[in-house]
Amino acid sequence: MRLPSVLMTGATFATAAALSLVVAGFAATGMERGSESAVRQVLDDSGFGWAEVTADGLAVILEGTAPDEADRFAAKSQVATVVDGSRIIDRMQILPSRGIAPPQFSAEILRNEAGVSIIGLIPAGSDRAEIIEQMQDLAGTGQVADFLEPTTYAAPQGWAAALRFGLEALEILPSSKISVKPGAVAITANTNSPEEKARLENRLTRMAKGGLRLALDLKAPRPVITPFTLRFTLDESGGRFDACSADSVESRTRILKAATQAGLRAKAQCTIGMGVPSPYWAEAVEDSLASLAELGAGTVTLANADITLAAVQGTDQAAFDRVVGRLKSELPSVFALHAVLPEPEDAEQSTQPDFTATLSPEGQVLLRGQIADEIQHELTTSFAQARFGVDQVHSAARIRQQLPMDWNIQVLAAIEALSHLNRGLVTVSPKTITVRGVSFDPDASAEVAKLFSTRLGQNATYALAITYEEPPQPKDQPLTSEACQSQLNLVQDSGKIAFEPGSATVASGSSATLDQVALVLEHCGPVQLEIQGHTDSQGRESMNERLSQSRAQSILNELRSRRIPTLTFVARGYGETQPIADNDTEEGREANRRIVFQVLNAEEPETEEPAASNDETLEPTQSEGDSEGSNP
Repeated sequence: MRLPSVLMTGATFATAAALSLVVAGFAATGMERGSESAVRQVLDDSGFGWAEVTADGLAVILEGTAPDEADRFAAKSQVATVVDGSRIIDRMQILPSRGIAPPQFSAEILRNEAGVSIIGLIPAGSDRAEIIEQMQDLAGTGQVADFLEPTTYAAPQGWAAALRFGLEALEILPSSKISVKPGAVAITANTNSPEEKARLENRLTRMAKGGLRLALDLKAPRPVITPFTLRFTLDESGGRFDACSADSVESRTRILKAATQAGLRAKAQCTIGMGVPSPYWAEAVEDSLASLAELGAGTVTLANADITLAAVQGTDQAAFDRVVGRLKSELPSVFALHAVLPEPEDAEQSTQPDFTATLSPEGQVLLRGQIADEIQHELTTSFAQARFGVDQVHSAARIRQQLPMDWNIQVLAAIEALSHLNRGLVTVSPKTITVRGVSFDPDASAEVAKLFSTRLGQNATYALAITYEEPPQPKDQPLTSEACQSQLNLVQDSGKIAFEPGSATVASGSSATLDQVALVLEHCGPVQLEIQGHTDSQGRESMNERLSQSRAQSILNELRSRRIPTLTFVARGYGETQPIADNDTEEGREANRRIVFQVLNAEEPETEEPAASNDETLEPTQSEGDSEGSNP
C-alpha cells in the first residue's frame, strides 16, 4: 500500500530537521571545547593558573580568585587575545585585602652630659608630653632633643611596659643608649667601676618583669695601675698572689696558667688594667714564676719593668745563681732583675733594731720600737695621726742612734701600709717589712704591694699576710625591698587612704596614714615603687580608669610634699580591672576602692599583679567626674 505523498514529504522534512539539530549540537560542542582549550592554554602560558575557564556556547566564563585587581585585569586581557571580548563573562573574585600592616615601633634614647635625645616612632597611647617632661627632669640644664613621630596605630602588646622600663632605666644611667621595642629593651651604658657595673646589672635585671626581654651591655673602664704590679709568694703551703695585674684577657689567662704550674692552689683574681710597661709583660711574668718554682720557695715581685726575685733563707747558693743567670738571659730586654738571697742567721740578730705599729679593731694605733731622733719621732707620730686620727694614736717608740739610712722611709711606708688594714700590725727590721692583719678591701694586698714598690724601690724585701673579710653591715642600713614592701603592707592594713567625694583630693582623715607611709619610705633603700589606684565597677569603665589614675597621682604628689624622693616612683590607675572583693555588695565595693603601694623589685603578692591591659597609661589624667558617686 502506498503512503500518501503528504506524509512522505513531512517525514523527509522531520528527518532533515533532526539531522540538522544533531549536526548543530556537535558543532557547538566543538566550538565550546576549542574556545575553552585555547583560553586555558593562554592563561597557563601567562602564569594565571588560579583562573578557571568554562565555555557555554559562544560565551567564555572566567572564574577563580585573583591575588589583586591587576592580576584580574591582566588575565581578562590575555583571554581577549584569543576570543572576542564580547564573549567573555567575568566572574573572577579578588583576594580580600589584609589591610596595611602596622609599622614597627621603636625608640632610641641617648643620654650624656650634654642632655637627652630621643628618636623613633611611637603608637597612640604613649603620651609624648609626659615622656619629654621626664627627660627634661633628667637633663637638668642640658638639652632635650625630641625627634619622636607619633602615629594613630594602637600600641602593640608589650610596648608600654618596655617604654616605661626604658625611662626608668634612663634615670639611673647617666651615660647610656637605650633601645625600646615592643616587649624588648636593649641597654648600652658606661659605668664608673666593675662594682658599679655588677650592682647596676643586678638592679636592672630585677626591674625587668612580665616577660620583658632585656639585653645589657654595661662597660666598666679599666683602672690605671701605677705601678703595674705583680707579686707571687711560694712556700710550703703553696703559692698565692699578693698582687696581680694584667693588660688583657689573654695576658691574664697566661699568667694564671703559669701561676698554677708554679704551685698556685687557691682561686686567684688578676686585675686587667692600663699602664703596662711592656707588651711582653705576660712573658716576663711566666719566666719569673717558672724561676721561682725551680727555687721551690720565695717571692717574686714585678713593679713596672723592675723584677725582684727573693729566695728564702737556706737556699743553695749554686742553685740560686743558676736560676738567676738563666732568668736574666730569658727576660725581655726592657726588664731589669734584682735577685736577693738572705744571709744565714747569726747571734747578732737579737740586737737588731725593729719598729712595730699595731692597729686594734677599735681603731687604736700603738707605735713601738726604735726611731732615729726626736725630729723623726715627731714626724712619725704626726704621720700616723694624719692617717688614723689624733686621738687614736699612742707612741711608745724610743730614740736609738746608728739606725740604717733608709729606716725612717721604711717606718713611714709601714704606717701607710697599716692604714690599708682594719686590724693588724706591721713590723720593720733591717732585712724585711712584715704586714699581717685583716682588711675589708679585697685588693688590700695588691695596694700594699704597689705602695712598697713605689716607696721603697726594687731592693725592698717584705712579707704580706693580709686576710680579706666581708665588712660588717652598718647599723642604719636601709630596708631591703622585701622589708620595705612588708612595712608598707602593715601601714595599709592599719589605715585606709580615702578621698573627698567626687574628686581626687585626699580626705583630711588620711593624712596620718600618709605620714606613716612617708616614714617607711624614708627608711627604704632605693626602690622602684608603683602607686596603684583601684576603683569599684560603678560607672563607666573609662571614667573609673581616669579617676583611679588621678587619685594615684594625688598620692604621688602628697609624698613629694613630704620631701620623699619620688624619681623612681610611678602612679598608675587600674580602674575596676583588679577587684579583690564582690562588687555586688557595698562592703565589696568599699574594699575595691583602694590605693596600693607596690615595690616593683620586691616579691609581689599574687592578688596585686598588674593587668597587662593597663600597661599603656603614662600620664595622669584628671577625672571628669566621680564614677563612684559619693563614695570616698
